[in-house]
Amino acid sequence: MVKMIVGLGNPGSKYKDTKHNVGFMAVDRLVKEIDVNFTEDKIFKAEIGSTFINGEKVYFVKPTTFMNKSGEAVHALLSYYGLDVEDLLVIYDDLDMEVGKLRFRQKGSAGGHNGIKSIIAHIGTQEFDRLKVGIGRPQGKMSVIDHVMSKFHGDDAITISNTLEKVDQAVKFYLQESDFDIVMRKFNG
Repeated sequence: MVKMIVGLGNPGSKYKDTKHNVGFMAVDRLVKEIDVNFTEDKIFKAEIGSTFINGEKVYFVKPTTFMNKSGEAVHALLSYYGLDVEDLLVIYDDLDMEVGKLRFRQKGSAGGHNGIKSIIAHIGTQEFDRLKVGIGRPQGKMSVIDHVMSKFHGDDAITISNTLEKVDQAVKFYLQESDFDIVMRKFNG
């Protein structure tokens, strides 16, 4: 079996460690303790790394398109590797959840997330596994764009660091457990 774990974000140092890049941060945390080297593939518009976990080939992907074109890379790589949408897990930020909350879902709308909109448009379905990471709503008069493009500070930075550890555990459990309902029951909440 083969799996593809995609973390969503925006490329470049300007966006590093911003709230909208929590998917990239999660993928980086996932590969921290295993020897995975990323190579930037210009054809597939993504940074790609791979390894074997529990005897299963796992591709780790960070699209190098901007967020609103993430589906280009995801679709191209699914096609190239001959993978089904059932082999895909997308990790991304969610404004509507408090900072640090995790939620696995198997299907659903994009909920206003441009990266997910792009993936749905390119792969032709809303039915794929995802792991949402809460980044909270903007405070005061801050715009949504300014909020998602800002970095985590203070208690939120500590919370998100701890959350990335939980994401690491959750994805490793996901890779071992074939019943997605069990994964959701263990980590949602």
